[in-house]
Amino acid sequence: MQITCQRQPLLDAATSVQRAVSTKSSIPALEGILLETREGELSLSGFDLELGIVTSIEATVQEEGALVVSARLFVDIIRKMDSDNVSIQTDEKNLIIIQGGQAEFSIMGTPAAEFAELPSLKDGTEVTLPQNLLAGMLRQTLFAVAQTDNKPIYTGVLFELEQNLIRLVALDGYRLAIREEPVTVDSNFRFVAPGKTLSEVLRLLGDDDQPVTITVGTRHIFFSINRYSVVSRLLDGEFLDYKKSVPQGGNTQVRVKTRALIDSIERASLLISDRLKSPVRCIFEEDEIRISCVTTAGKVRDQVEASLEGDRVEIGFNHKYLLDALRASESDEVRVVLSGPVAPMKVLPVEGEHFLFLVLPVRLKNEI
Repeated sequence: MQITCQRQPLLDAATSVQRAVSTKSSIPALEGILLETREGELSLSGFDLELGIVTSIEATVQEEGALVVSARLFVDIIRKMDSDNVSIQTDEKNLIIIQGGQAEFSIMGTPAAEFAELPSLKDGTEVTLPQNLLAGMLRQTLFAVAQTDNKPIYTGVLFELEQNLIRLVALDGYRLAIREEPVTVDSNFRFVAPGKTLSEVLRLLGDDDQPVTITVGTRHIFFSINRYSVVSRLLDGEFLDYKKSVPQGGNTQVRVKTRALIDSIERASLLISDRLKSPVRCIFEEDEIRISCVTTAGKVRDQVEASLEGDRVEIGFNHKYLLDALRASESDEVRVVLSGPVAPMKVLPVEGEHFLFLVLPVRLKNEI
């Protein structure tokens, strides 16, 4: 193989593909990036047997070929090059020569035949969404994905497509996030995609309405985003019947400015640390929310203006879970619905229900 290409597009592509590379594997080739020449292009692939990312960049190809290069070393080399262009050359002994400016590296590669074959999809169900829409939906659900694999199914996000609607659901036992939007879809289907995969997809999505195509098979899901293809296995298991977990109605409805409430909770949580744990106490009454917290480091009281209809409620929360839900709303104002001091709190948009976040309360002890 012998090619020349621009350094920055190569670095961008290698950095993105590296996220799908295994950091420690019994198969050495999986710790590398597969470089393959195509007509006028250089293809880069990373695959850890669960997640694969493939992309290509324009290149001048003098001699075709394929080889696997250490992902960490390759990215570091390209990043440190001080030239606009980079040339890559390989020989029959799997030696890779990388040149840029006055620098020249000679490193050993791995035969392309040792790289695991990425899954392919012959038949699947397809749906197309604007990139900015999918990005927003992922931002508003990924925060609630479980971080431990005690129940692997909850380390992913449930996708439900039905009656021209797409709904994303994530939960971890302490909070629940639901986000839905109208979409044109020909059939009803559901699947659970790993949170890790969706986090990488989110990194690749743009903030415009360019399309992203999602193709779902029986075991794998494919995302086509600009020049990138992402493939991942789907998660197996029974997802919770989340609709039964959402309280119906509510005795207290509160409308509050999101930024003001976030700022107040952040101030109250300054006294909380990994060593000094305590819930944030929220009292919803009349035209305000009174917020307080006490630890052995001290105590704090604060309040935020709000519009309340219904009963007074005093309730406690884990400050991180509450902040995650408020930040994910991406709204100037939110509607908070409460059904008492021990029932989950619902966070909704002021109008409609295109998102719904559920946060479980923490039992409070004595008064401050």
